[in-house]
Amino acid sequence: MFEKYKVILWDFDGVIMDSMPIRSNGFAAVLKNYPVDQVSQLMDFHNQNGGLSRYVKFRYFFENIRGESVTEDKVQVLSSSFSEIMLNSLINKELLIKDSIAFIEANSDKYEMHIVSGSDGIELNKICEALDLSKYFKSINGSPTPKNQLVEELIRNNSYDKGDIVLVGDSINDLDAANANGISFIGYNNQALKSDNGFYITLFGAL
Repeated sequence: MFEKYKVILWDFDGVIMDSMPIRSNGFAAVLKNYPVDQVSQLMDFHNQNGGLSRYVKFRYFFENIRGESVTEDKVQVLSSSFSEIMLNSLINKELLIKDSIAFIEANSDKYEMHIVSGSDGIELNKICEALDLSKYFKSINGSPTPKNQLVEELIRNNSYDKGDIVLVGDSINDLDAANANGISFIGYNNQALKSDNGFYITLFGAL
């Protein structure tokens, strides 16, 4: 399935690490002083949009759920609190998805690999460094830059041929980022991404 490609772009949450439940707990902790039903609505949005950044989700919480404006300073404060919780919780090898990690370890010398994630870029680099993952990737990229833009800049800065690239992701936002940039997409760890074109992986170990 990967033979025709030279470059693999990886989403992080749900593809390399089983981190979504912990990130959900992080949002609940940061927003603990707000009504439970409103936080629950954010959880639904969060679970449906795994590829979006926390910055987008905090803005959505205030503007769409609470119906009020929010300053960039407040979003930054909430995001910093969220990041602190994540760094304390996600530097844990038990959370790594062994199936995809085994493929990455075995094939890092065959492909140029990059991470493009909705997670905070600085936080993500710290997590990957602490878990000894950084050596497998040419770059590790995250928010606040939107994923569509991250992919666009990565292609431009490395002078890649779009036909050589595939993005592996577990959310519709990942698929959107691939389509927006004219590159291939392979779904993983989300049955809703299965399609007739066959570009879906149930287990890397079965390839």
